[in-house]
Amino acid sequence: MFDLLVPVQPEISNNQPEIIMNKQEALFNYTLRLADNSLILSQRLSEWTGHGPFLEEDLALTNIALDILGQSKSLLEYAAQVEGKGRTEDDLAFLRGEREFYNTLLVEQPNGDYAKTIARQCFMDAFDYYFYSELSNSKDATLAGIAAKSVKEITYHLRHTSSWMVRFGDGTEESHTRLQNAIDELWRYTGELFEMTEADEILLKEGIAVDLNAVKVKWEKHIAEVLETAKVQAPENKYMQRGSREGKHTEYLGYILAEMQYLPRAIPNAKW
Repeated sequence: MFDLLVPVQPEISNNQPEIIMNKQEALFNYTLRLADNSLILSQRLSEWTGHGPFLEEDLALTNIALDILGQSKSLLEYAAQVEGKGRTEDDLAFLRGEREFYNTLLVEQPNGDYAKTIARQCFMDAFDYYFYSELSNSKDATLAGIAAKSVKEITYHLRHTSSWMVRFGDGTEESHTRLQNAIDELWRYTGELFEMTEADEILLKEGIAVDLNAVKVKWEKHIAEVLETAKVQAPENKYMQRGSREGKHTEYLGYILAEMQYLPRAIPNAKW
């Protein structure tokens, strides 16, 4: 009889140095995340240009997309400056891969019908309104300035999409059904809007970032009032889809980037 030999497992040291994000890295990550939200959402909205339900609404949505794109440009410019590695806002927009984007999953969802686009936009407008209202008080002067300008535009955006939510929900049987279906489909992506990371924690201590828990309370109140007036309901299923904070996305982002980044990648260093 032979004794069984049990191999000795090497001890794993728990004294590995923990990688901690510094303030500059936190600010870059934070600003880039905000920029990505606006960039991808504006790209989605621009897909409606020339396809709106009627002329005035076609122009309204196109103007909203332009407002959000301008917001993204300002944030990308600042992110490039904070990073300090010689990249420009164009480099950040057009030369990053899918896993290097940190936009929330909500903004990359397909437009679907007009009710779905409006529901997605209303969710984001409500978040942006309360978020940028708070960010306008940031100790970072650049972020505060961008936020103050953005709030003026988002005030109109939120009023516009909230009224359309009511118009769909309290309209015909078909428009009500379409809006309810959109809410049921998109609701799972709203929880991620309020997820905070290490970057948030670092910048909160510096008086730069926004406490997303406080924003969530205001967002939930506004959305609840809109849904009640529109006679639709939030789904009972509370499961929330996450992943974008780590650069994990739905399959839709890859298609957006393939279209958005095609020309700069096909003709590098082109000047317009």
